[in-house]
Amino acid sequence: MEKNNESKRSFSRRKFLGSTAALAAFSMVPLRFSSKRDPVAKPTPDAKPDSKFGGVQMGAITYSWRDQPSGAENIIKYCLAAGISSVELMSGDLEEYLGAPKNPMMAMFAPPPPPPKAPAGTPEAKTPPPQRRELTQEQKDTIAKYNTEMKAWRLALPMSKFEAARKLFDDAGINIHIVKFSPARWSDEEIDYAFKAAKIMGAKGVTEELSMDNVKKLAPFAEKNGMFAIFHQHMQFADIPGFKYDDFMAVSPAVMFNFDGGHFFGSTGIHPNTIIEKYHDRIVSIHMKDKTGPKTDPPNTNQVWGQGQSPIEDILLLIKQKGWPIFCDIELEYDVKPWSNSVKEVKTCVHYARQILM
Repeated sequence: MEKNNESKRSFSRRKFLGSTAALAAFSMVPLRFSSKRDPVAKPTPDAKPDSKFGGVQMGAITYSWRDQPSGAENIIKYCLAAGISSVELMSGDLEEYLGAPKNPMMAMFAPPPPPPKAPAGTPEAKTPPPQRRELTQEQKDTIAKYNTEMKAWRLALPMSKFEAARKLFDDAGINIHIVKFSPARWSDEEIDYAFKAAKIMGAKGVTEELSMDNVKKLAPFAEKNGMFAIFHQHMQFADIPGFKYDDFMAVSPAVMFNFDGGHFFGSTGIHPNTIIEKYHDRIVSIHMKDKTGPKTDPPNTNQVWGQGQSPIEDILLLIKQKGWPIFCDIELEYDVKPWSNSVKEVKTCVHYARQILM
């Protein structure tokens, strides 16, 4: 069983970084990063990224750049620097560009500043894991006020604004295959807005977290707009006995899936291709990440690509061999070292995938 949990083709980060082709790829597109806050130089106006390799469209969920300045224009810079030509776009970046009210939760849940550095020779204290903070009544009231403002803003926004936003991405050579609005808790009018906006942006659908309530809520809106309601799973395959996609698929042909191969493998230890082969015609995209398995110490933990156990190579080669039109999106979740940044790391993941597929 354990042999089945490992990729049949061992493609290590060391092997990748040591290969002549990889080094040539890096030399052809030099990295130009000045700091964590300014990760990219101004892109060349005529630069057009292309991250489709061997018929497989590699992309990224823009959540991968959550540590960087937000907004659609910044996302385009990161795509150009990383060589990404298709994305699952987080709606916050899109709506921020269009002038949405500022989200107060960004300040509420900002990570605390790092503790002062201990004197030389002092044992380094371990950082405790982040704790879920209980909201005060004032914070709850602030969030409720923001949600009301956002609803009014969305319903008053002319759809033509999205045409201008799409042109921004089109001109840069970047396709948007999904917009992650996660609108299941919104009003009906806002859900309709989300699907209409995603359609104008050229997306196949809108993503949301997977639950039967969410599926039943969003499926009619997807059908109405000729779009897909695309659902993302975490560890349900491991946590819920007998869990399968079939019950959700039965709700509507507009119900599709964003299969998270990393979460699946990390929590079950089962090869993700078992799910991909079975449901490939209902999977729009796969979140690609490297993880340890459930029986490893530490278990189910994000790793630098090539240092974990996720069979990334098997997944990519299956999709290449079958010619399935499934988007393979990098979701950067491992800890980025101080000497790097998320844009550099996504770029490295792109080259890692290219070495497998080309």
